[in-house]
Amino acid sequence: MDRNRVRIGISSIGWTNDDMPELGGENTFEQCVSEMALAGYAGCEVGNKFPKDPAVLRRFLVPRGLSVCNAWFSTRFAEGAADETVEGFIRHRDFLSNMGARVVGCSEQSYSIQGLGAPIFGDKPVFSDAQWRLVFDGYARLADLAEQKGMRVCMHHHMGTGVQTPDEIARFMDGAGERIGLLFDTGHIYFSEGCRSADGCRSTEDCRSAESGQAAVDALVDAYAGRIAHVHLKDVRRGALDAVKANKLSFLEAVRLGAFTTPGDGAVSFGHVFAALDGAGYSGWLVVEAEQDPAKANPFEYALNARSFIRNAAGI
Repeated sequence: MDRNRVRIGISSIGWTNDDMPELGGENTFEQCVSEMALAGYAGCEVGNKFPKDPAVLRRFLVPRGLSVCNAWFSTRFAEGAADETVEGFIRHRDFLSNMGARVVGCSEQSYSIQGLGAPIFGDKPVFSDAQWRLVFDGYARLADLAEQKGMRVCMHHHMGTGVQTPDEIARFMDGAGERIGLLFDTGHIYFSEGCRSADGCRSTEDCRSAESGQAAVDALVDAYAGRIAHVHLKDVRRGALDAVKANKLSFLEAVRLGAFTTPGDGAVSFGHVFAALDGAGYSGWLVVEAEQDPAKANPFEYALNARSFIRNAAGI
């Protein structure tokens, strides 16, 4: 890939988990950003221990050569919470703009089960036509607001949400229009395994295979390479994924079990991903993101390993 167009960042979630702050609660913000820089990364996504004042945050990041590239934002348009979502988005947009970020990664969290105890392959929300229309209208408002700051909104497809499966991602991308980009997450699309049915693949045999997971990864990057605005490089431990399905575990239980890991350490193949992004002229960030328990997976060691993998596999 072209190092003049692509920069490599990392999420803080390997040091301290945003959904389960007790995972990595002992790790300080200063340790996190220092180890990010020492491992060779140019930027980061904002986590729950990061200072909220841009001036304060810059004092930690600039000496370490780090930039902010994105931060998670939850939208709730399908629930009818448009005004509250827009109000929060403006504050979030202004913070990211102040920090120099050019994208805002959003996840439609209406009725999401990702933070609940429900089986991740079972009770995910499935939007009605009316709810999809609320989502499309809401994201049009966010696109207008982002463009005021020269920024772009992108959808983070995510397990446990109404924008999880390839069909749901396609419906969102078609309905939301070209102004909205895709936050392409290799781990989440592999984890969903090409799931096409509303029942979460409980009855679709081929969605249990590793081949369907990799096929979903490759098909998604091919379909939207020209609209991908941000990339999360996440890997999946196949044995843990199989255990999550067999034991009907929740998303948070899957994280604790070690279902996710850094690129190069799991079942996902990244060669086609890098080639497709490069062929489409992708310009932006590749961000290592792996929800892991840092007591089991030392975040600095995994950050080093992931950076070495990307250097060897993508040439940057």
